[in-house]
Amino acid sequence: MNDALKALIGEAAKVQANEAYALRALASMDLTSLNEDDNSETIRALCGRAVTDRGHVAAVCIYDPFVPLAKDLLAGTGVKVATVCNFPHGLPDAVAARAEARAQVAAGADEVDVVLPYKRYKAGHRDQAIALLHQVREACGHRVKMKVILETSQLQSLKITEEASRDAIDAGADFIKTSTGKVPGGADLEVAAVMLKVIREMQPQLKRPLGFKPSGGIRTVADAAGYLYLADLIMGEGWATPETLRFGASGLLDDVLAHLGLAPTPAQPTTY
Repeated sequence: MNDALKALIGEAAKVQANEAYALRALASMDLTSLNEDDNSETIRALCGRAVTDRGHVAAVCIYDPFVPLAKDLLAGTGVKVATVCNFPHGLPDAVAARAEARAQVAAGADEVDVVLPYKRYKAGHRDQAIALLHQVREACGHRVKMKVILETSQLQSLKITEEASRDAIDAGADFIKTSTGKVPGGADLEVAAVMLKVIREMQPQLKRPLGFKPSGGIRTVADAAGYLYLADLIMGEGWATPETLRFGASGLLDDVLAHLGLAPTPAQPTTY
């Protein structure tokens, strides 16, 4: 990593939270619940928090059995419904991942966050790992966004992260995402800078937008502000919108609401 990029990361790490960043974080949030004990009441509560008096989140991200319920609850709000595929372990079974993604699309998912078989990729079996992404891309078709989770903390190398970012985009990723949140380590600004740099270099060659999703450990507006500031520096101001930048988060919303002068929304079931 060159000194100029390191300097940008240093600047981003010092950014302070404010209302403007809170509003941007709200609009770009994938409000997430991916717990083994999630049930219909959990999802009702989550969807009830997705729309606030100052705007709505970009999407809710949930397990696929709850997609139809969330679609019904969020109809007309502008909030997308995302789910996860090949999650969280990133197994190398492309046939199973394709079938899973097809079922998710049929259920109405707007976006599919698929885990790259990162262990296989890191071990050098890259063709097998990328073949799975191609299969999921085909299942998603043109309507459903495919967000590829690289699990960057497990790749353990900025060089491999850069290569995986390029390969995922070549395989049809609409977004590249840092983490599942299910292993130690999550997003960090150094990894974000590498991934954003790949997007900046590749996007002019492609006739479609590319996006970045940091996930794992983003709990405050100050955390989110660092990524927004970094995206503004690397990609240019105006690039980071909900169409190109998302935050995978479950705990960020309360701090956003506090900065916007709103009371925390209840985390209990909501009646619709």
